[in-house]
Amino acid sequence: MTISQRLAELGIALPEVVPPVAAYIPAKAHGDLVYTSGQLPMVQGALPATGKVGEGDGLVPASDAKDYARQCALNAVAAAAAAVGGVDRLTGVLKVVGFVSSVPDFTGQPGVINGASDVLGEIFGDAGRHARSAVGVPVLPLDSPVEVEVVFTVA
Repeated sequence: MTISQRLAELGIALPEVVPPVAAYIPAKAHGDLVYTSGQLPMVQGALPATGKVGEGDGLVPASDAKDYARQCALNAVAAAAAAVGGVDRLTGVLKVVGFVSSVPDFTGQPGVINGASDVLGEIFGDAGRHARSAVGVPVLPLDSPVEVEVVFTVA
């Protein structure tokens, strides 16, 4: 089954590639790898939420942030596919790095970034198993709650 067939089976439509907000490109291919820039959870050109992840008033709940990490991963798939000429050229996931803008006492970064890891596993199956880092940071671009970068393998 091709990746495009798997996406259709899952009912996932890849988003448009998010345009850069600074001096970089969304993804860069090198040999049999494609590296994405950090992807924010943009939906139709806007962040669905801003702020820090944590529990309490005015904070982004971890469950919402997990959904945003999923969107980051889908944006990464779209960026990588555009860089290599189509989603069916992507063969797997090598590495995921996830950043969570969180309050100092929040330690659930791995659970948040599972949103990205889970959807990549759904799309790529065993080839979606990857090495990963999940890092808490004080702030991200545009005050995004999450950012994810991915290294894909390419055929």
